[in-house]
Amino acid sequence: MLGFAHKRQWVYAQAIKGRFQWWHRLASFFLHLWLFVGPWLVVGGHPLMRVDLPARRVYAFGAIFTASDTILLLLILLFLAFALFFFTSLWGRLWCGYACPQTVFLEEWIRPLERWIEGDRNARMRRDNGPWTLDRLWRKTAKWALFLAAAFVISMAMVSFFAGAKELWTGQAGPSEYTLVGIFTVGLFLDFAWFREQFCNYLCPYARFQSALIDDDTLQISYDPARGEPRGGTLAKTEGRCVDCNLCVVVCPQGIDIREGFQLECIACARCIDACEHVMGKLGHPSLVEYTTLAAQQGRRAHLLRPRTVVYGGILTGLTAAAIAVVAGRTSFEATVNRAPGSLYTLDSDGSVRNTYFLRVTNNDPRAETVPFRVRVEGLEDAQVLTDEIRLGSTEERTVPLVIRIPESEHHGRTIPIEVHVSSPREERVLHTTFKTADELARAEDE
Repeated sequence: MLGFAHKRQWVYAQAIKGRFQWWHRLASFFLHLWLFVGPWLVVGGHPLMRVDLPARRVYAFGAIFTASDTILLLLILLFLAFALFFFTSLWGRLWCGYACPQTVFLEEWIRPLERWIEGDRNARMRRDNGPWTLDRLWRKTAKWALFLAAAFVISMAMVSFFAGAKELWTGQAGPSEYTLVGIFTVGLFLDFAWFREQFCNYLCPYARFQSALIDDDTLQISYDPARGEPRGGTLAKTEGRCVDCNLCVVVCPQGIDIREGFQLECIACARCIDACEHVMGKLGHPSLVEYTTLAAQQGRRAHLLRPRTVVYGGILTGLTAAAIAVVAGRTSFEATVNRAPGSLYTLDSDGSVRNTYFLRVTNNDPRAETVPFRVRVEGLEDAQVLTDEIRLGSTEERTVPLVIRIPESEHHGRTIPIEVHVSSPREERVLHTTFKTADELARAEDE
């Protein structure tokens, strides 16, 4: 199979155990818990987390956000972006190694299935380099079938955050939702069966801009050449130098040699550290590969506070404060008022002037009880307000006609600014619009 520029060099990552792989298991457990259990959790009668695109709503931890909360979405996206910059400048690519879905799915689903069906590194290499036999054929078929099943289950869990877990898993969702599941399934299967580390090397932009985010004080996985070189030789075991066992290379899922220095392909998964600790530990020496900083390797003290971390931290603090202010200023309902199309004013038989509007109210209160809404108008004397009764349950919306009448008078202008006050038992919204009359026009005609 071909890569982007050269013949594909397939990576056969050997299994390894160690303390950092235990942290991988722990992080993956909580991420899978969120992926598969999160869409089923309900708070106040609504999903714990769901992005309802047709309704343009987001349910998050008991709150309901709509299109009017776009500024909050922008703040969250900016926060996530600068959080990535901030934590990368401190601790390197920990996201890639411990929380990225690409890494988590490959490490927890795909490679265990592959080892179960085809064996570990040497057995897979020997079989793949040999002819196509019945043994090789059934193993490949079984492996790919399991990969497809895993891709389908993961896709269903992912789409559950958009379509609703109960509806999707019970066959009650619409064709577009299941089409999306199919697209994700095909994409994930191709990634699991073939693309793999090429996603990190060629598609993921993070590897490209991470070099601009790290410096000498950033924590990253490094090989210590001062202690490890020269490699091999009869005294390497007793002196604690690299014994050139290449275990750190064969366990790497990216197919790189960490001893060659910093490389963009490294995802900081720490498999090479566990491998080196396993070998050097048996020889009574510390690992030659470890989480460290370039400053520490050069005998200098690493600094946590430095210009880039201070700037990123300050931006994160400002974004957090802005998001808190936006959330604190949110109301539990939305209301808009618009003049009825093609209508400015109407003169009734008794001389009164009537304006007709459409009032739209949306209840975003996550609580399940029905909420009554009252409407009143300020800015007009002796105004008569006519509208239907408005009672809405959670997430319900309704558009009703709003008629405002005022008696005949010679003291009104052509356009009168007014305020429409819409209130629930908990809070009130003030909507600004105008009331149109014929008074100025009639006076001009008389003159």
